Amino acid sequence: MKFLKPKFWESKNNILTILLFPISILFYLLTTLKKTFTFSKKFKIPIICVGNIYLGGTGKTPLSILVAEELRKHGRKPAIIKKYYFEHIDEHHLINDSLDCLFLDKRRSQAINNAEKKQYDVAILDDGFQDYSIKKNLNILCFNSNQLIGNGMTLPSGPLRENLSAFKRTQVVLINGDKDVSFEDKILSISNKIKIFYSKYLPENIEEFKKKNLFAFAGIGNPSNFFKLLSDNNLNVHTKLSFPDHYKFSKSEIQKMIDEALKNNLEIITTEKDYFRIKHYGFKNIKFLKIKLEILENDKFLNQILNYS
Repeated sequence: MKFLKPKFWESKNNILTILLFPISILFYLLTTLKKTFTFSKKFKIPIICVGNIYLGGTGKTPLSILVAEELRKHGRKPAIIKKYYFEHIDEHHLINDSLDCLFLDKRRSQAINNAEKKQYDVAILDDGFQDYSIKKNLNILCFNSNQLIGNGMTLPSGPLRENLSAFKRTQVVLINGDKDVSFEDKILSISNKIKIFYSKYLPENIEEFKKKNLFAFAGIGNPSNFFKLLSDNNLNVHTKLSFPDHYKFSKSEIQKMIDEALKNNLEIITTEKDYFRIKHYGFKNIKFLKIKLEILENDKFLNQILNYS
């Protein structure tokens, strides 16, 4: 995603939402045709898809890593499958830093074939819910409680990659953040067989940043979620800068932020994904917040995973 999400994606009454609605109808029709006429291939190994319908910033990659780690504990040999995009190199580093089981290809089906040849016994799709060419055993949809479904409209009127009928082919929903009973009711009204779970991010190195004045920047799906996490942990953030998801920072842009931080006696903090994207520049005075994903009712969630794998 090469742009910051527009604010009108959170409102149904904005003039831009209304003007773009005819294009959203066309987008829906094209998506429906693609879904109807695409042949779904069944693979030898089980396919677990960690996907979303809200465009970006829902925590697919951290969940994919967690699922792979849990499956390893139960004697499985999981592969994480991603479609290759050069600008997603930050996520590639994040996965490889945790687990050495990433398979990349411009076609996810080929990446699965490669994993099967190397005797991996379960594939975890990090994204790919909208890839109808792959038959999945388990679909997990990720949401963040700060955004949920925005204005509930499909692109470009809203942030949804497809409409809420997607819940009909979903078995598990994971919501990162606060409990939302009304959203649960909306989900279950579409499919009452879905299991709904909640998760939260736990900062692991928060003490490094306590009692310091911070300069925070983020180029992720929803930078506001990162800033809220800092605020919720009572960190003193003096400056916040938002960039589009997978933003390719230039060395001069990083240097400019460092200069501004030094001028105002601030310490720079960013996300782990952003850090991996700029690590090669060799700057020593940029730190990242290390987070751990924790799933509430983890045992019940894991049982769902094991039942389908």
